[in-house]
Amino acid sequence: MSENTELAGKVIVVTGASRGIGYATALEAARRGAHVIAIARTVGGLEELDDAIQAIGGSTTLVPLDLRDGDAIDRIGAAIYERWGKLDGLVANAGLLGVLSPVAHLKPDEFDKVFSVNVTANYRLLRSLDVLLRQADAGRAVFVSSSSARSAKPFWGLYAASKAALEALVKSYSGEISTTNVRANVFYPGAVRTAMRAKAMPGEDPNTLPQPSDIAPAIVDLLSASVTENGKVFNIETKAYEAI
Repeated sequence: MSENTELAGKVIVVTGASRGIGYATALEAARRGAHVIAIARTVGGLEELDDAIQAIGGSTTLVPLDLRDGDAIDRIGAAIYERWGKLDGLVANAGLLGVLSPVAHLKPDEFDKVFSVNVTANYRLLRSLDVLLRQADAGRAVFVSSSSARSAKPFWGLYAASKAALEALVKSYSGEISTTNVRANVFYPGAVRTAMRAKAMPGEDPNTLPQPSDIAPAIVDLLSASVTENGKVFNIETKAYEAI
C-alpha cells in the first residue's frame, strides 16, 4: 500500500476499469486506500485488476456491466446506497473512439453507440450517483475527455462531438453543485499508450508514449478533498487547470 493513504475509508467508482487508463486509475486509487468499485464489460480484465489490488492489500467490488444499460446503472446507485450510504468519488473513464470517418459517411448505429457510451452513460451515472456524492464529506467526480473536443479535426467529428457534449454536461452540472461539497472536473490525459490510441494512430510507435500508470496518479489527485476547482479541465500536458 502507498504511503499516501488520503483515500483510506473512501469509496470510489471507476468505469472502464478492465484495461488502460481505467485499470491504472483503479489500482492507484486502491493503493491510496480507497475501496474501488470497478466497472467494465470485460470480466477477465476486472479479475486481473482484483488480483492486482489484493496483492497490494486493497479491496474492490467488481461490476461487469455494459454502460449502455441505464437500468443497471440505477441498480449500482441503489446498491452503493444500501451498503455505504455515500460515494466519495467517481472516475468516469469509459469511452469509445468509434470510427474515423467523414461526418456524412457515419452510420447511424455507430453514431448512436459512441454517444451512448461517451455521453448518455455519463448522464445516467450522474443521475444515479449525484445524491450519493452529495452525502460524502467531499464528493469528487472526474470525467476523462480529450482535446479532440476542441480541435474537432477532420474525420474525428464523431469522437470530438461526443467529448464536447460530455464537457458541456459536466460544465452545467458543476454549476448546479457549486454550493455543495461536490466538485466535478474534466481530465485530458494527452497521448497515452492504450488500445484506443493504437486504433486511432496505427502508425505511431507506442514506445514513445507514456503508460497509463504514468498519468493515473494525476487523475486520482483530482479525487482529493483538497481540490477546490470545479467545472475545469485539468490538462496533463500543461499540468494546469483550464476553462471548459
